[in-house]
Amino acid sequence: MQNLFSYPLVVDELSASEKKYHIHANEEELKYLQEVFKVESVRSFSAEIFLKYKKKEHRLDVWGKVDAEFELKSVISLENFYKTYTPEFSIYFDTQATPQDLRDFDFDIYDDEPYLLTDGKIDLCQIAIEQVALVMDDNPRKEGEVFVFKSEFSDEDTESLNPFSVLKKLKK
Repeated sequence: MQNLFSYPLVVDELSASEKKYHIHANEEELKYLQEVFKVESVRSFSAEIFLKYKKKEHRLDVWGKVDAEFELKSVISLENFYKTYTPEFSIYFDTQATPQDLRDFDFDIYDDEPYLLTDGKIDLCQIAIEQVALVMDDNPRKEGEVFVFKSEFSDEDTESLNPFSVLKKLKK
């Protein structure tokens, strides 16, 4: 699948001053995002992302907020409904680290693991997509919907078919 929603930046071309970027998906990009997220439809997708490049520290800080509205199908009622996700995030890239460096480094459980650059670039749209994917529901359902299990067997049938009940009868 071709990536139709992309905003790549070359890290070495960034200045040390803080930068602000606005991303907004158009109609064609919304259809692409529908395929990416595997949802009924994407009504809107936008992000406000800030960058601060600390070249001497080999660190690129990225933070911001994503606003996305999806049409989802409830796993309980199978009805479509709309849900808005607005994750705020803060991540950082180590501009010189390699995958081997991450394997060798001993992280504390409370440390944020740095992201790695791919070919010296980052893609702001991919960062925004990832942040929404991290907060999405695996099993979406409408507000207030609750799954209630109703057994097709009566309590007596369930008790008589229970293997432990059968063993208890054999012991007598």
